[in-house]
Amino acid sequence: MKDLFLATRFYYVMVTLIAAMMLSYPFPLLLPFVQTALVLLGLVVVIDMLILFNRSVVINVERDTPQVLSLGDDNTITITLQNRSGISFHAEMIDELPEQFQVRDFSRKFQLAPGKQHRESYSLRPLARGEYTFGHIHLFLSTALGLVRRRLSTDPKTVLPVYPSIIQMKKYEISNFARSATEYGVKRMRRVGHSYEFEHIKQYIRGDDYRSINWKATGRRATLMVNQYEDEKSQQIYCVIDKSRVMHMPFNGLSLFDYAVNTSLVISNIVLGKQDKAGLITFAEAPKALVKAERSKGQLKKIIETLYKEKEGSVEANYESLYMITQKFIAGRCMMFLFTNFDSTYALQRVLPQLQKLNDKHLLVVVFFENSEVTTQTSLHVETLEDVYTQVTAEHFALTKIQLVQELRQAGIMSILTKPEALTVTTINKYLEVKSRGMI
Repeated sequence: MKDLFLATRFYYVMVTLIAAMMLSYPFPLLLPFVQTALVLLGLVVVIDMLILFNRSVVINVERDTPQVLSLGDDNTITITLQNRSGISFHAEMIDELPEQFQVRDFSRKFQLAPGKQHRESYSLRPLARGEYTFGHIHLFLSTALGLVRRRLSTDPKTVLPVYPSIIQMKKYEISNFARSATEYGVKRMRRVGHSYEFEHIKQYIRGDDYRSINWKATGRRATLMVNQYEDEKSQQIYCVIDKSRVMHMPFNGLSLFDYAVNTSLVISNIVLGKQDKAGLITFAEAPKALVKAERSKGQLKKIIETLYKEKEGSVEANYESLYMITQKFIAGRCMMFLFTNFDSTYALQRVLPQLQKLNDKHLLVVVFFENSEVTTQTSLHVETLEDVYTQVTAEHFALTKIQLVQELRQAGIMSILTKPEALTVTTINKYLEVKSRGMI
């Protein structure tokens, strides 16, 4: 009888009968009615138990989950319940969520109609990579009498890995080739430079480069025709992620390192879709993970698995070792997205010589982060002297970030200063801009 529980309604009835029993002492005429009510209550409880524990009561429960969970995204979990009996039940479902979420009171209440199917869906947003274990699903059933409840516990334990954001990757993969790209913030880039890979001849439309007009084809067709060139392919694009302590800072539950991990997966997928070669480097005091830029079928999976295993460090980044490994590891010129963070001009000046050496060999884009909370503080209304001090300090930090962009520009290094939540779109736009200008 370990699966039998008394319902709240039973306790209400018992409290009422106890109160009536107490009243029967000064009013003896009430005693027979109270005794009769107690006997009836016992009979109803037995009937309720017989209904609930009848062999015909069969409830099938199934948990439907994605194959992997996406880091930092809302992942939908669906639980399907099939009532195979001919009785309607009030049901309360408790799902044992992974311990990483620290949720101990998750439950859903609903009605299970006889012979019908019922679905309950909820969303989870994991904030760390790793394995997440879902436990038992407990179902508490009660009839219309509502005096006792029966517990049904299923054992569909599920272990799911949390990978870098697969959901974002798929979203921007579609936007890369669809007309709806601008809905996600991806800009349509007009080709400024010239690529030399001829594709086909097409009719001139407004905005086409007049330098590409094909006069022979124009004479034959009696309408303006232009040569269409496609972007150069098989160019090397590397995502380089700083794993040092400067990437620990959290925003909206995710660290800067995790934002960089998600963006690296998205940009690698787009790079491969553009027929370029995608590669990955992570480093801290020394290079950690090295995935050579390739365009093979298994390249994206290799990058996903590498990013899944990466963890932040608590040491200083060694840019000299990064430069040395790129000299040995990367053959030819490439484009490098360096995801890091600088909070002061001193921090930038220390590594600027190494960044300049990297930029001499490759096309370097330094990606660092705007502190959203500091930026918000600069626009708040101030009332006290302490508020003034806080706002002035925030403005100083915000201006320092802008100064860092200017110093990188003076050194001939491209940079992106972005809010963490806008990192993916900003990086995609920079890649498309560089491709359209033929700068690699």
